[in-house]
Amino acid sequence: MHGLVPAAGRGTRLRPLTDEQPKGLVDVGDKPLLEHVFETLEPHVEAYVVVIGYRGGQIRDRFGEALDGRPISYVEQPDARGLADAVHRAESLVDGPFLQLNGDNVLRGNVGEVLDRHREREADATLLVDRVSEERARRGGVLELDGDEVVDLVEKPAEPPSRLATTGCFAFSPRIFEACRAIEPSERGEYELTDAVRWLLERDGTVETVRFGGWRVNVNTAEDIDRAEVRL
Repeated sequence: MHGLVPAAGRGTRLRPLTDEQPKGLVDVGDKPLLEHVFETLEPHVEAYVVVIGYRGGQIRDRFGEALDGRPISYVEQPDARGLADAVHRAESLVDGPFLQLNGDNVLRGNVGEVLDRHREREADATLLVDRVSEERARRGGVLELDGDEVVDLVEKPAEPPSRLATTGCFAFSPRIFEACRAIEPSERGEYELTDAVRWLLERDGTVETVRFGGWRVNVNTAEDIDRAEVRL
């Protein structure tokens, strides 16, 4: 199974740390941010695919063609056109179901449970989800539920339908690539992964959730780096 890592790009809120390097190479603790992502995926995958953009050559140079015996492939996303666009670009390198972890997450938790649920239910998408504050729910992908069933997924809603948010960790079947090709850009001009999952829902796709157990820090600011280092 592949682990897909859409690597973080410019990281403008982390300047000046990202003036000369991509966000994924910013040190968190004693290693680059992306290395923490690889470590989280390592027990569950046989190979990595990394989607690179801003100064992506530096990521190639840092990690090369393998890490701890697991091959690394790279695909380029020249323009920041959204997470669904990044996933779509990896289609030719991914064979079968795959795990995805966004490249700006330091996450320690029940990733294996996501994979187990995905296989057991033969799902099209399995989302690791967490209950967050209403403020945080306005800044990411949020689920709308009917009981335990996912009926919709919205990105950055002004009025969140719930406080259950995605965490940047997913398991997908190859059907997600069809969804990424089918959707239109959002009002922000980006191809949103939440819209791709909604496309699956609207076509009777199987979308499962696993409640997050553990801790995570989405690294966007210097303060986030400090918080992650304390947890590490």
